[in-house]
Formats: sequence, structure tokens, C-alpha cells
Amino acid sequence: MRHSQRQNDEIRSVEIIPGYNPYAEGSCLIKCGNTHVVCTASVEEKLPAWLKGQNRGWITAEYGMLPRSTQQRMSREAKKGPSGRTQEIQRLIGRSLRAVVDLEKMKDISICIDCDVIQADGGTRTASITGGFVALTLAIRKLMAEKKLKVNPIREHVAAVSCAIHDGQEIVDVDYVEDSSAQADMNFVLSESGKIVEIQGTAEGQPFSEEEFNRLFALAKDGIRRLIAKQKEALDPQPKPVIKELVIASHNPGKIAEFTQLLAPFGVKVYSAKELNLDDVEETGTTFAENAQLKAVAMAKQSGKYALADDSGLCVDALDGAPGVYSARYAPNRDFDQAMDKLLGELEAKNTDNRRAHFECVLALASPAGGDCRLFSGRVCGEIAKVKSGNNGFGFDPIFRPEGDSRSFAEYSAEEKAAVSHRGRALQQFVKSCF
Repeated sequence: MRHSQRQNDEIRSVEIIPGYNPYAEGSCLIKCGNTHVVCTASVEEKLPAWLKGQNRGWITAEYGMLPRSTQQRMSREAKKGPSGRTQEIQRLIGRSLRAVVDLEKMKDISICIDCDVIQADGGTRTASITGGFVALTLAIRKLMAEKKLKVNPIREHVAAVSCAIHDGQEIVDVDYVEDSSAQADMNFVLSESGKIVEIQGTAEGQPFSEEEFNRLFALAKDGIRRLIAKQKEALDPQPKPVIKELVIASHNPGKIAEFTQLLAPFGVKVYSAKELNLDDVEETGTTFAENAQLKAVAMAKQSGKYALADDSGLCVDALDGAPGVYSARYAPNRDFDQAMDKLLGELEAKNTDNRRAHFECVLALASPAGGDCRLFSGRVCGEIAKVKSGNNGFGFDPIFRPEGDSRSFAEYSAEEKAAVSHRGRALQQFVKSCF
């Protein structure tokens, strides 16, 4: 467990407050744990001299840390000019935002993104990119409302997160304590579609391997997906749905029991698909999110009620992510004893010491008649044990050991598992957003 009590794949608490500066065309305050950055977007109807006559616009950025944003006061950079570090970060922020914007649709318009760190605890450049995108989006919306832009030039979201190897473990969203003693650290800037905008990486002491890089990259992709969800919540907050009855799109009694127990305090009447004689839905998707949406929408249409579906599974690094979305179909007749034996046998045949794995869950909530669909996700990292242990839980629980624990999930009580499991984390997001 990290000193912050976060799991290795867990980002810090994130809050984005849009419209923080009443004078700027776009602004927000972004809080990533104890790192707080004010991001403002200022529109200037002029371009740098070297861009004149090119029929395009421009986005640039400036970055600065307030004198007491850190534990000891630092001098302002106004007199000497920006340091090399500051210039590097400013260029990174500008490049990252320009990468997702069609500048040809911003003819003769320049936007400057100011990122002012008022409190620093690591990850100030990545927070600036994530918050800077929100400020930029708000400024673009204002320009469109004023008819100064005919179309939205933003192609997709972009966000950034830091990762590191710390105490021999890959971790995401690094704070100052972790960054200052990391064996390797990286900054990832990715678009919503998963395309790479920029990756910065440095080893401290010994080089790191391609396998370690791939694990850091996987953590970054998951972290950035969560950050983009936070951007969307800030830009277009959705009202909480009024849920009195809820269909759980599953025939798995273990899952039904978990959902029923969690939702009991909210007075929600929970139905299983079996109770309402609803037809099964074939899982034809290639991702957990696709399958969850397919099931939720179909069950909502059949029942006329809100429907909650999940798709979850075990992903094993040495098996290239298998069984993944095919976890429930990994052995004939959904016999998980056979599935676990098969998985352990395949790992043995690989003759590898790499037993790293993670459980992933995506929940989809579909409104009655299969309308609006919201997604919530959770992940827990760990490793595959060499033998089965424990009699609780279900599925692959007897061979999965969460990070930092010698017990398998099947040795956890229901309450312990709900607090840290992939499904428990997704459910926590669902409850926070809907109740």
C-alpha cells in the first residue's frame, strides 16, 4: 500500500471547478489531491507574427508556481525570466492542447492558457494539461456562442497523468513523496481515443524494461480515462437520475447479492433478470464497456425500468490479457474450477515468473426504454496464486491475490471484498453519481 493508502492503480481524488475566474473566457480550478492549479484561457484576436497570412489560429500556454505553493517559499521568475523547467512545461502544455485542435478552424484567433500552481504536491504539469483542456473548451464554447467561431475546432479530449516505478512497483498519479524517491518516472499525455500525444520518461539509476514500460502505459491509459470522465462531468454535469426500481442484468447470484446489499440503504427495489423473466443478451462486444452497454440497454427496453449491467473479468499479463472479456466462457459450461485449472496450466506452460493480473469491471446504467447510458468502472491489480485457496466469493477469486496481500479474494469477507474489489469500486462510483 502506498503512503497515501491508495492502490497502485488509483489516481488521487480529482475535483474540477469550471468558471473559477469570472474575467477569463474560460477557466477552472483543478485539484488533484494536494496539487491545485488555476487554469485560465484568454482569447486574443491576434496571432504571432510568424503565423500571419496562414489562415489558422494558435494556442499557447504559460505556466508558473506561486512563491508559497511549496513547503518553502520560492522566488518569483518575473525578474530573471522563466527557468528552463518552466519553459519546458509551457511548451508541453501548448503542444498537448494543440494536438487535439484543428487550428485551421480558428482563423486569426489566438488563445493563451495560463496555468498557475497555487499548491504543489507533484504532477503540476499533468494537472495543468488536464485542467487547461477544460479552460480551453469553455473559451471555445464562448467564441461559438458569440458567432466568432462557426464550428468547434476541438477534435477530442486530452488529459495527462504521471506514473512511476516506486519501491519496485508501478504506480499512477505520483505525488511529491513518491516522485522524489522513484526509480523511474514518466508523464503520459493521451487523447480520449487512446492516441499518444507525448510521453516523457526517465530512469533514476538503473534502466527500466519494456515490460515495465508497458505496465506503466496500461496504468496511464486507465488513469487518463478516469481524468477525462472528470473533465466531462465538469463541462456537462448530469442531473442525478431518480431510481426507485432497478433491474440487475445478471443471472449470477453472487453479483445480485452484492448489488442488493449495496443499494439497500437507498430504498431501491432491486430485481434480477430472472425474476422478471427477461431474455439473456449475447455478449458480442470486444470490450467490457461494449458488453455492459449491450446488456443494460436490452434489459431496460424489456423491463421499462432502469437497468444496471456489468461486464467484468480477469486479465493476466503473461497471457496477453486473457481471459479478459471471455472470463465467464473460459471453460465449458461456465465451470470456474475448470477455468482456474486451465488458466494455471497455461501459466505453467509459459514458464514465466510474471503472474501479474488485474480484475476489471465496467457498469452500465441504462434509463427506462434503453435511453441514456452512463458508465462506471473499477480495477484492482494483483497476481495469480499458484494454488487455489478460500471458499468465499465466486469466479476466479480463489486464485487472485490483490496487491499487498497474501490472501486470495476467496479468503476475504463480503465486506472486505466490496471495499477494494473492481466491482466494489465501480459500484462506489455508481452510488456517488446516482444517489
